[in-house]
Amino acid sequence: MRISRNKLILLMVMSVIGLAASAMIVVIYFLLKSELPGCSTSPSSFINCDAVLGSKYSEFYGIPLEFFALVYFIVNLILVYLVAFGVETVFRRALTVLFGWRFIGLIIVPYLISIELFIINHICIYCTIMHSAIILDFIIITYFLYYRKDSLYNVSKASAPDVATGSIRPMS
Repeated sequence: MRISRNKLILLMVMSVIGLAASAMIVVIYFLLKSELPGCSTSPSSFINCDAVLGSKYSEFYGIPLEFFALVYFIVNLILVYLVAFGVETVFRRALTVLFGWRFIGLIIVPYLISIELFIINHICIYCTIMHSAIILDFIIITYFLYYRKDSLYNVSKASAPDVATGSIRPMS
């Protein structure tokens, strides 16, 4: 394994939490057409998953955003697996893609939160869990890549992978 067990778990935990939240929405709300646990359907309640998930903003070209969230978190987990267990070339490429993938998730979150807070005037607790997972995912990978390079990689202290090029460069 290319990274320690603890770092692997840390890189995976937010994706697993986000995957669970998005899967609950997809299965319970969309497939079973049932109320989500912990979510009120009262129009006066600030936490109202039904208002958020039933709004016109909850779809992209007719596809509920939660299906995209499922894909997002599954791809996250695949990339973490490739970082941990991939051969050298796959590891370097997967690490770069993982950072970019998590950055894409990060730039979408403020838009979704602002829609919930300022247009719909309700929040979905499961969506909030996914938003938090995406933000924490990005913080974790950024920390490992830019602040603790030597803590993530299994390379000598004299060199560390360059995220931008995927090559090994001397550490300064």
